[in-house]
Amino acid sequence: MAPPATAHTPGHRPLDVPLPLDALRYDIGGPPAVTRVVADHLRRLGGRVRDTDADEITLGGGGFEDVDARTAWGAHGSGIEDETTAQAATGVMAVHGRRHGSPRGIGVDYLATATGVLTVQGLLAGLVAQARGGDGPRRVATTVDRMGLLTVSQYLAASGADEAEAVELRPGGPPFTSADGHLFELETLDPGVWAAFWRALDAEAEAIRQGWRPFQFRYATACAPFPQDLHQVTRRHTVERIRQAAVGSGAEVCVLRTLAERAKEDDGADPWSLRALLPGVPPSAPPPAWPARPLEGLTVLEAGRRIQAPLAAHLLGLLGARVVRIEPPGGDPLRGMPPACSGVSARWLALNRGKEAVEIDIKSSADRRRLLELAAEADVFLHNWAPGKAAELGLDADHLAAANPALVYAYTGGWADRIADAPMGTDFMVQARTGVGEAVHPEGEVPAPSLMTLLDVLGGLHGTEAVLAGLLLRERTGHGVRVDSSLLGASDTLLAPTLARVRRGFDPRTTAGFRHPMRTSDGWIAPSDDCAAATAAYDLSGMCTEDALHQLRSHGLTATAVTTDLSALAHDPRLSGSISRDAHGAPVVPDPWSLA
Repeated sequence: MAPPATAHTPGHRPLDVPLPLDALRYDIGGPPAVTRVVADHLRRLGGRVRDTDADEITLGGGGFEDVDARTAWGAHGSGIEDETTAQAATGVMAVHGRRHGSPRGIGVDYLATATGVLTVQGLLAGLVAQARGGDGPRRVATTVDRMGLLTVSQYLAASGADEAEAVELRPGGPPFTSADGHLFELETLDPGVWAAFWRALDAEAEAIRQGWRPFQFRYATACAPFPQDLHQVTRRHTVERIRQAAVGSGAEVCVLRTLAERAKEDDGADPWSLRALLPGVPPSAPPPAWPARPLEGLTVLEAGRRIQAPLAAHLLGLLGARVVRIEPPGGDPLRGMPPACSGVSARWLALNRGKEAVEIDIKSSADRRRLLELAAEADVFLHNWAPGKAAELGLDADHLAAANPALVYAYTGGWADRIADAPMGTDFMVQARTGVGEAVHPEGEVPAPSLMTLLDVLGGLHGTEAVLAGLLLRERTGHGVRVDSSLLGASDTLLAPTLARVRRGFDPRTTAGFRHPMRTSDGWIAPSDDCAAATAAYDLSGMCTEDALHQLRSHGLTATAVTTDLSALAHDPRLSGSISRDAHGAPVVPDPWSLA
């Protein structure tokens, strides 16, 4: 494959760095909420638009056979026809609403945005297969409902576990409010730091003790029902005093930023970056012959924890790569995180099933040499260690490139070094700092980061997308590549339409009651966005869900039932893919792409 031309985009991208899609062109067609992301990301990767009147997405040229992609909201006739109905049917409303005690819609087009990233992944995977000298998929299909299932996969896994949750799924959680009216998020991963922070604010010992476990598990449960006493404590102190307590204890606080504030500082950077490393020949592996999966024969080393990097590697595995997890001595402690299926954490299985594992103590020089030996035979090294950790250990991109010049070195982090005063780069802190907390709730509601891990999931998707772009660039140039993605980049992708409205002088928040489902006698229904105003005229509270839907549909209005019991998803006829069970008995959501 001939090398691509070099890019000369000023600003945030270094000059003379080739882009993966140079010399390729694309047509765009499909649901605008999805295709706006596809078009933007293909352009940023070097592609050029060819025809805006297409009814599907086609990417080709530059010596490649065309790869086509078609995207839809869900199966035909399912009633899933926009963002609201997709969130309702797939359980997203139920999980996002746990902190409130009832299902709530996310105020931005989260599932459509994420589906756009999935679609780009499928297109890139098809090109990677061709660039390796093999055959590969020529058609990629994605649906928003499958993205919804992937979004709730950890919560779904927990609902099908052999044991109960470690904490009650009751309403509650941050943000906290200071005496001078500031909303803020708190973050620490250490119970000792948690206790020291609250002691500095004179909280009662019992409230501190009772609060830690639900706070610790909020990433997994999407709610944090800790004692209200802790909220009362922060209301007695100014934000400056709270910051002092955080500094003294080692905790971090982040005052919620508005969308207007984020719009002023947004630098327009790409959601990922790619940097060519040393020239090198990839390890010999037979190119995939269709119908093998497009990454068949490639090896990914993953040193990831929590969600972002493990999800990125999980998706690469679904595309055919062999994934080997680097785990600490004794194995990943999250394997034992409750609830379990056949003795293994259900949530851990949702992101890590099918991966191989090798235990390595990265603090040991002998084990670091062993990791370098593994990297020398791999195609991708993917990690989400704390900033600076890889360089400190001698395991950054330049060190590993010396061991394997053909390596794609991938880092999935928090802030991409783009915000000077950034707090700890975790999901809820990035939501707080970038205005996501304001965007996901309509007018009349208190801004609050969703306790559903929105950015960890979307950041993981960006990580997969970046690795695929890096693999394609490697095959086209003969160079190893470093790729960086971040939760900040995920936030930028999610908020792009919202921030554009801010810059045009419009109110960025949605109207009061936006995407709030309607109560029936036995559940909830969600009208489509186009029918929400007309549906509000009906009193459905005395009807069962089935009768309420029938009445609305008889008047030409579209609505769907809200899934509140995630275990019911396995038998939901509305969904375009079936949910199965793995060897441990844990639920498995369908692959997010269909390749042909």
